Amino acid sequence: MIRVLLADDQTLVRAAFAMLVGSDPEMEVVGEAATGLEAVALARSARADLVVMDIRMPDLDGIEATRRIAADEDLAGVKVLVLTTYDTDDHIVDALRAGASGFLVKDTRPADLLAAIKTVAAGEALLSPGPTARLIARVLSAPRAPSGPGPDALGMLSERECQVLALVARGLNNTETAESLGLSPLTAKTHVSRIMGKLGARDRAQLVIAGYESGLVVPAGGS
Repeated sequence: MIRVLLADDQTLVRAAFAMLVGSDPEMEVVGEAATGLEAVALARSARADLVVMDIRMPDLDGIEATRRIAADEDLAGVKVLVLTTYDTDDHIVDALRAGASGFLVKDTRPADLLAAIKTVAAGEALLSPGPTARLIARVLSAPRAPSGPGPDALGMLSERECQVLALVARGLNNTETAESLGLSPLTAKTHVSRIMGKLGARDRAQLVIAGYESGLVVPAGGS
């Protein structure tokens, strides 16, 4: 059973999501938050496995709420799936930097929302080689101080691990990475786990950020 916390300042949106999540026998809504502060508090008290987090909320926005959840050792197992109105929202990258495991647009199909929750709860990042990768590339190519691992961080990785990180940063999953490098899916998964440990990344979403911010993956055309 996946314990889900819904965080959105719109009552109707929360109610709709609650009905949808509650209709799945593998999920349970354990709380609803209208502000970022409530989301952080309920993530702890309700023992949530996953938070569906709106970016724009009063008191504390979803990005800072995500950052606080990710920084809390007692909430180490809590995943965050960020909600946004548009998949071109630059705040998505800030949310991924803060520790979110992926994002979803609010007008997504009901079945896709349930699938996304299960994907993130299982420890996978909700990323694809399409809009997410393009958005991350565009934002990270803009001049700003990097917040993730710098080029020196790559020195901790083996040549094979750098190859794996580059593919993960482009949005490939373990099976696709394994096929690209002639490895077994289990070996690819092991490499990903080791890279996460060396770079201090919570999940694959942060490996995507690390791949770009370290310079291992260069944004194509800056877009």
